[in-house]
Amino acid sequence: MSIYDYDVTLENGESYSMSKYKGKTLLIVNTATKCGFAPQFEGLEDLYETFKDQDVVVLGFPSNQFKQELKDSQEAAEACRMTYGVTFPMHDINDVNGKKALPLFQYLTAEAPGALGDAIKWNFTKFLVDRNGVVRKRFTPETVPEKIIPELKQVLAES
Repeated sequence: MSIYDYDVTLENGESYSMSKYKGKTLLIVNTATKCGFAPQFEGLEDLYETFKDQDVVVLGFPSNQFKQELKDSQEAAEACRMTYGVTFPMHDINDVNGKKALPLFQYLTAEAPGALGDAIKWNFTKFLVDRNGVVRKRFTPETVPEKIIPELKQVLAES
């Protein structure tokens, strides 16, 4: 299996294959609009705007497993757009831990375990995926997007 074998759903209910991102560098983030880390949306948007011309895509995946997300995917995405100016793709609300976790996140956490093993510790855990679909690094919720830039640049230089 690879990251490209998974299907995901946008906040509007439209499903697609992750294979649409073949050849692109991805930063995949589990998000929550009511989380104390929500101001990171601004940094994620800045990163996206700065690097999108180099085929970098930020993907937001809201989760309410930590009880900090709105109940509706479209409301959550709209809150991100209105409050933080988010233009990168936002997805349907899903679990990121446990047996009901979105299969993409089961894959990401197996490929890049964190302090809690396969489990995601909190909202705004980030996964850097290179142009070949290889999960290169997992970043903690406390890692602000600006701190990811050096490793992002390294991944871009290698491909």
